[in-house]
Amino acid sequence: MTAPVNERSLVGQEVAGYHVEDVIGKGGMAVVYLAVDSRLGRRVALKVLNPLLGEDDRFRQRFILESRTVAGIDHPNIIPIYEADAASDGTLYIAMRYVDGPDLRRLFYDRGPLPISQVNRIAAQVAAALDTSHAHDLIHRDVKPANILIAGHAEGEHVYLTDFGITKHRTSISGLTQTDQFIGTPRYMSPEQINKEVIDGRCDQYGLACVVYEALAGRLPFQRDNEIALLWAHLAEPPTPLSSLRPELPMEVDGVMMRALAKSPEQRYGTCAEFVAELRDAISGQSYQLQQGDQSHRFQQGGRTDRPPQTYQPGESEPLTRPGSLRPGRRGVLVGAGAAIVLIVALVTVLALVLRGGDDTWEPYQGSSAVPVAFDHPADWTVLQHADAFTVAAPRAEEFRALFSTQVSADWSAVNEIIKADPAEATGVYAQTLDTLDPRGGAQQLQETLQSSLPGTVNVFSEVVQVRVGGQPAVRLEGSIADPQRGGQLDFVGYAVERPDEPALMIYFCAPSRCDDSLANRLVRSVSFPTQ
Repeated sequence: MTAPVNERSLVGQEVAGYHVEDVIGKGGMAVVYLAVDSRLGRRVALKVLNPLLGEDDRFRQRFILESRTVAGIDHPNIIPIYEADAASDGTLYIAMRYVDGPDLRRLFYDRGPLPISQVNRIAAQVAAALDTSHAHDLIHRDVKPANILIAGHAEGEHVYLTDFGITKHRTSISGLTQTDQFIGTPRYMSPEQINKEVIDGRCDQYGLACVVYEALAGRLPFQRDNEIALLWAHLAEPPTPLSSLRPELPMEVDGVMMRALAKSPEQRYGTCAEFVAELRDAISGQSYQLQQGDQSHRFQQGGRTDRPPQTYQPGESEPLTRPGSLRPGRRGVLVGAGAAIVLIVALVTVLALVLRGGDDTWEPYQGSSAVPVAFDHPADWTVLQHADAFTVAAPRAEEFRALFSTQVSADWSAVNEIIKADPAEATGVYAQTLDTLDPRGGAQQLQETLQSSLPGTVNVFSEVVQVRVGGQPAVRLEGSIADPQRGGQLDFVGYAVERPDEPALMIYFCAPSRCDDSLANRLVRSVSFPTQ
């Protein structure tokens, strides 16, 4: 099935109340136009399907139903759909948010293999979108670079997953139309799709793994001269190890990719987020272990990994090092006794500084009746309370108080300048009590609560981890807050704490790549909830 021969015939015309301005994309089944909603005056991406598809009653009904289902999913990384319907002549269309930025395919063409940190950020956001759609019983089935839109700049991009118009509900009838053609793109298609077997969200994980592989290697996991050979490779052949194509990647990455690209869905990860978390662990070369009473091991000085720490049952021994953090060189190194002593002394000194939180002087903050969250903080930080709503402590507390005081139309300009000019100052603590906060609600519900309480676009990168804060049960999660207009971003590690009166939220925030796990650890260990 092909798109209309003259896709520009609609330019300058009006379709279902949308004035078509230009062609911005096309594929085998649809053309995407830049259009203006004549009723609201806003620019939209208008996807118009091949008229032949509208002749299939079953497809038309399912297309409209499932597009409206996608429109009902409120997730920051799923493209917002404004309308999905059939025009008066029967043409099927979707009006969605227009994203003024490239898709991931264009980034590949322009830049080749992407920086590892950028791949991590993009993959985490796509994984969050996919897992959310799977929770709503929707399977994307066509995860590929062209369906991943990038808004923002290199250090603060926001990702939208799009083209849910041919998704397949878990309970819908097998096949696309009576012709029983494929849904998907062979270069990224899972074996179970090729075999027309029963599918679930793990087929999307396979597609995401193909995209991640291509982003890191600059080539697909399977490249063949014809489509038959390509489909056979997906079914029966192993991919080339990534570490052989990008030598700076550790070999542990190969194991993660092999699992996500397993021929059998049962051998893959349980969720897309789990795959991305394992990938980040492998890339960092470190598998973090959670020691008793220590709630934060995923932020480290100069970088971050997004993998939930493991917990230990009573009676189990706790490792004193992070596995993989000290590995012998490939040629081997002989260290003399004198050098070993110097190394031990240095390690002891560093460990003492980490346990003390550094040499800086810290001061206590006693909390208030409105925000009864007490904690210690570096002495050069200022603590400010905003009305009875929240407390912020930071080197530049005034700017961050102004940012956090407005959720919907927050002005990021001052904070963006700090992030750009002096990122070490773009750090601090935000604390409040919040009756809508449910520490037991899971990552998605917590993200939605944070989205309504914090400025900008909130993304949660991690699963929740059960911990204790100030003697109370709590959960820990990580994510980012991004300026939707200019691309500024803060990373955060947050704690949702159960309290008898009202749940408490505490967030340690920092500029990307400037998060300090020793500071975060000391902050959270100092938290208490005074009785007012």
